[in-house]
Formats: sequence, structure tokens, C-alpha cells
Amino acid sequence: MAAIYSLYIINKSGGLIFYKDYGSKGRMDTNDSLRVASLWHSMHAISQQLSPINGCSGIELLEADTFDLHCFQSLTGTKFFVVCETGTQHMESLLKVIYELYTDYVLKNPFYEMEMPIRCELFDINLTQAIQKDRVALLGR
Repeated sequence: MAAIYSLYIINKSGGLIFYKDYGSKGRMDTNDSLRVASLWHSMHAISQQLSPINGCSGIELLEADTFDLHCFQSLTGTKFFVVCETGTQHMESLLKVIYELYTDYVLKNPFYEMEMPIRCELFDINLTQAIQKDRVALLGR
């Protein structure tokens, strides 16, 4: 069973710019993935405002009975989050690797327009390699 169910990248205004399913138990259609991204963006923004801690950057981990959701927000407001098996460790480091791939292969792509859906073959290839590498590392732990 795959440790990572899916990956989402949301732009600063809450639009889903990238979604990849990695063998979820129940595959979502396009509308459902858009709803999840929009809902997470809203919950993240509300949590920043309601937090009793000054300078809180929002929810980083949501633990549910059947999955965990790990989130990383870049300084530009772009959110990267993975839905994975409960108890999966080291997702923060994977999210930072994904962010590095995003900056290297998407933002430096002269044909990419900011805030638009990501259509970059080099990003897809390197992302797949990073996810596979992480799965192999999880099996070794």
C-alpha cells in the first residue's frame, strides 16, 4: 500500500494548480479534488486568523482516523499538501523537496504563467522520482 495517497498544490488565491493521485483507496474526480483544495485553503486561512499564537502560519498537520494531511506553505502563499496514511513520518521533508522541484522546474520555466495550472514535463518526471525515492525510504524504515 502506498504511503502517499495524493498531492495538491494550491496558488495563493486558493486555486488548484496541480493534483496528482498516487493510488488512493477512492479516486476522486476533478470536481472533488477542486473542492478539497478550496476547502483546505479556506480552513488554512481561518486557522491563521483564529490561532492564539501570534504569527501562526496555519495548519501544518491534520490527523484523521483514515489519513493524515501534511501542509507546507511557501513565503509566496503557495500551499503544498499531501494526503497520506496515518502515522506516516517525514512528510515535511518530502514537501520541502517538492517545493524545491517546483521552484527549479516550474518557476524557472519561461513558458509557465504564474498562478496557472502546472503543465511541465520535467517537474512531473522529477516529482515521480522523488515520490518513488520516498516510498523506498519508507519501506526501509
